[in-house]
Amino acid sequence: MLKYYDTAIVFQEIPDEISLAINITNCPHRCENCHSAYLREDIGTELTFEEMWNLIKKHPDITCVLFMGGDSSHNDIVYLTNYIHTAFDLKVAMYSGDDEIDDRLLRYLDYYKYGSYQEDKGPLNKPTTNQRLLKITNKEVKDITYRLQEK
Repeated sequence: MLKYYDTAIVFQEIPDEISLAINITNCPHRCENCHSAYLREDIGTELTFEEMWNLIKKHPDITCVLFMGGDSSHNDIVYLTNYIHTAFDLKVAMYSGDDEIDDRLLRYLDYYKYGSYQEDKGPLNKPTTNQRLLKITNKEVKDITYRLQEK
């Protein structure tokens, strides 16, 4: 089961969405100069369906739930995504540090950021980034990384 450390309401990570960002712990990646290295630890609160319910109910104005991580258990992301779609009719996004797309996640997520953080390439808001943000609508996958980049 996934654990999370904390949450925040965010506006910039997913374009046009008010997202409840949930910082998932036990990250298997060891990206150099990671801004959230503490999320590598196996710490935090278990993210059960009941806990998910409580988190969402505290924030009635959100339009999206954003898992910041979750690569330690894509199966749990799938289960939680199904629950969120069914119980709340909200969009679901995931920020993954994987360099390869998990095609299975494309069937469940509405947004999917993938790619390890590589300091020399920069984060999502830099045109040189190796990371990509995908929007998935009716099985159509569109790269919308450009929407986050500096002009």
